[in-house]
Amino acid sequence: MIIADEIEAEALTTLVVNKLRGAFNVLAIKAPGFGDRRKEMLDDVAVLTGGTVISADTGRTFESVEVTDLGRADKVWADKDNARIIGGKGEKAAIDARIASIKKQIGSSDSDFDKEKFEERLAKLAGGVAQINVGAATEVELNDKKERVKDAVGATKAAIEEGIVPGGETAFLRASAVVKEVKVEKGDEQIGVDIIKEALKEPIKWLAKNAGEDGEEVLKKVLAKNDVGYGFNALTGEFGSMLKMGIIDPVKVSRSALQNAASVAMMVLTTEGLVTDIPEEKKEPMVPSGGMGGMDY
Repeated sequence: MIIADEIEAEALTTLVVNKLRGAFNVLAIKAPGFGDRRKEMLDDVAVLTGGTVISADTGRTFESVEVTDLGRADKVWADKDNARIIGGKGEKAAIDARIASIKKQIGSSDSDFDKEKFEERLAKLAGGVAQINVGAATEVELNDKKERVKDAVGATKAAIEEGIVPGGETAFLRASAVVKEVKVEKGDEQIGVDIIKEALKEPIKWLAKNAGEDGEEVLKKVLAKNDVGYGFNALTGEFGSMLKMGIIDPVKVSRSALQNAASVAMMVLTTEGLVTDIPEEKKEPMVPSGGMGGMDY
């Protein structure tokens, strides 16, 4: 794989001709990013593969390239939009040092945009690449499995970004105890705190109801156990450690759910009117006033 800012016509022609003739197998791609960010990403690739960046900034010319300057990996591939390097052969110590440097930059940056770019680079260096093969007997089953896999991948990415908490809606329930300790001066603010405290208990109650259990009873049993990881397994109906049962939630998902719920609640409180459906009253069936002759009940 050759990663470069530009590959001019003559050089590109030479690569194509030699590849078609079978002289060597080559993959040429455009370097990612722009300006200083491009330089940093090329340095990341060099560290990951154990290669060397050849540029005027490093004082190296193309004529000085040696075999030892080339990076190595188990597999590389690319399409028109993306490229992947799998199994880079760079030194672990160098990769760890690079990761630590990026983490330090994330901590010292005040720009959300820069932090996002640093986190992308960190994920590429610290993370891995996996291929998931999904098979099924019918197209309907295949589509269902594909959507489940996509959800799982999305949840995994969210977990990598911000970590995990015990699942089964226990995180919200335990958070309600912390909200209870919040002290405010104004009466209206205290009402708001109380509303949030009670609202955080609702998810686990609804989880239990959807599993055919009594929401209030499940809530009492979980609260009776002074263990932040203790909860209710809706699949088996058992109580125990959520982490040991493998029931976890990404922090990002829980946080986003709470923030979005708060946003909707604020919108409802500040709006002047709402549109809703009024359920129709069910009319009782007419009962004949008199009995029918010849029939006894």
